[in-house]
Amino acid sequence: MHCLKRTLRNFRKHYAERDRRMNQTEYQQNEIIWQDRKHVMWFPIGFEKYTVRNGRIYINRGLLTTVSDQTLLYRITDIQLRRTLGQKIFGTGTIVLVSKVDADHEIVLKNIKNSEDVVNMLSDLIEHARRYKNVVGKEFYSSGCGLDHDGDYDIDFEFDDDDNS
Repeated sequence: MHCLKRTLRNFRKHYAERDRRMNQTEYQQNEIIWQDRKHVMWFPIGFEKYTVRNGRIYINRGLLTTVSDQTLLYRITDIQLRRTLGQKIFGTGTIVLVSKVDADHEIVLKNIKNSEDVVNMLSDLIEHARRYKNVVGKEFYSSGCGLDHDGDYDIDFEFDDDDNS
């Protein structure tokens, strides 16, 4: 029971802080923070367009049939930069964003110009989004009290022997 009370207390505290911050407009702006396309050699002529705005990364693919994906930045758990010899020569790189909670666990941004700078920028934006949403790593991993331990999509509460008597 103590664990449930602590969880409810943290829940109320989290949402009170979130409501206070929702009145601030610094993070809710609709401005484009970063935008690029898939490059062929050093020319941005690919049919994939990447945009970061509103705490999300948007990916538009295709010419005749367009597929649009978006992922919340705070859900990204890892960033990788892959550069082949050809990408090093042409100044591009492939950025892989790993997300534990989305259907596609890997989001691949192919042949991005100035990829090292983009990785640093995305890392800062992801940390900012996590602080803004009050998200810490334990939201992505099942450990702790009040989580689903048996996989039946309901919250399992653990009680001490003292609380049950």
